[in-house]
Amino acid sequence: MVFDWLKKVSKDYPKFWENYLETFENKPNVSDQKRYVVFDCETTGLDHRKDVILSIGAVAVIDSSVLVNDSLELFLKQELYKPEVAFIHGILKEGKEEKIVEAEAIIRFLEFIKNATLVGHNVNFDIEMINQALKRLNVGKLKNDSMDTDAMYQKFKGLQEDQHSSLDELCKILKVEKSDRHTASGDAFITALVFLKLKKRLAIK
Repeated sequence: MVFDWLKKVSKDYPKFWENYLETFENKPNVSDQKRYVVFDCETTGLDHRKDVILSIGAVAVIDSSVLVNDSLELFLKQELYKPEVAFIHGILKEGKEEKIVEAEAIIRFLEFIKNATLVGHNVNFDIEMINQALKRLNVGKLKNDSMDTDAMYQKFKGLQEDQHSSLDELCKILKVEKSDRHTASGDAFITALVFLKLKKRLAIK
């Protein structure tokens, strides 16, 4: 079986990675509620080869509810600091937030998401930023299924793939109130509200 193969391949990997892979082994029961994790990364820029993660915000969604008590917010120690980017997200190198090293942040992120379906706006960028951090830990890439709110809106409206909408535009169109915009946790929560509206319109369980 594929997961037996994964076990064999992962035998020399760190325990946190083995634990993450194991979450994909158990087949869900019919009665299990599907768990989505909506997440966002604030970064030093938009080049996943050079830039790094500054903070991660994530919140779980089950059925038609955003579970604010099932959420995660992490701030990373900044080896690479760009003042011009800090002006946007407000994360200072020596700010008041408790900061942890990248490795610890990624481990805690994996422990939180488990095998959930990952959701984000332009989610592929955030996934690639996580994958680059995982690469620095000498492990594999994220295994989770993913959904993009931009792509969901394209499908709902019958738009072409090159017809993109920003998160701000979707908030205006879907009448989602914005708060803490341009923070990882704030954007994750806003995206979760957008996701719920699109999920209902597309009849996704």
